[in-house]
Amino acid sequence: MSAPGVIVRVTLRECLRRRVLVVVVVLTLAFLALYAVATHFAFSTINRAEVRQGGALVDAHALAGATLLGLAMFATLFLGAVLAVFLTFNAIRGDAEQGLLQPIVVRPIGRTVFVAARFGAACGLCVAYTALVYGASVVITGLEGGWWPDHVVLPGAALAGAVCILAALSLLGSVYMSTIANGIAVLMIYGAGLVSGLLGQIGYALPSERLQQIGRDASWALPFDALYQAGLHALTADTNGFTGVIVHLGPLGGAQGAGPLLGVWAVAYGAVVLAATAVGLQRRDL
Repeated sequence: MSAPGVIVRVTLRECLRRRVLVVVVVLTLAFLALYAVATHFAFSTINRAEVRQGGALVDAHALAGATLLGLAMFATLFLGAVLAVFLTFNAIRGDAEQGLLQPIVVRPIGRTVFVAARFGAACGLCVAYTALVYGASVVITGLEGGWWPDHVVLPGAALAGAVCILAALSLLGSVYMSTIANGIAVLMIYGAGLVSGLLGQIGYALPSERLQQIGRDASWALPFDALYQAGLHALTADTNGFTGVIVHLGPLGGAQGAGPLLGVWAVAYGAVVLAATAVGLQRRDL
């Protein structure tokens, strides 16, 4: 097996040894069970109301489906972000302080390959986890309420990209900060990004140019929020009329369509963060 493959395998074994994946699976199953129960009762209430009242100006199924799935996306991003942080927050400084890093980064592996392999392992796990949780939420919503998003793949891809960016930021922080400080810092960055995006959406609703600018700046500085908003927007991108106006507001931060360069910028942003991580590790005295 190649050197990067060995590092990936060691990372996976470390997760199993620390029972990280066991805890994640148990808590995720609990979340999906709770989501299924909530979705069932929400659509049951809507069906009974439609029988009593007849037609309505707003498509209640679309409104409920988009809101519930949007909330599930928010929860999926949060759970994926926590997983990404815990897979990477002590990947460099923590291992270096314990004397585990020195034997690994000697030639022919090297420090740059180590960074790439650790990121690949963390990103792969987070992408698989995000895809499974998001896919399960879509299926639950569709089976319980008969509502399916206008675009299925794009929101999932946006969530996967968002958690990979958070993993890259956490890996960068592990070069310079202690384990606890890095974990706190990345989670605070995650929260700041979502709050800034929410302020931007409030700015469009008021309207306030200053708040709009805050939202745009945050999207460039922390593109995981822009990816999340683009995923929310894709859920109901083809929904028109009064229903479309309401659901495009989105839960917990609003939805904003992505420009053609968002994907390019997200990839470039992640590459720059990983390059900075590799440079920092090269200069670090192990």
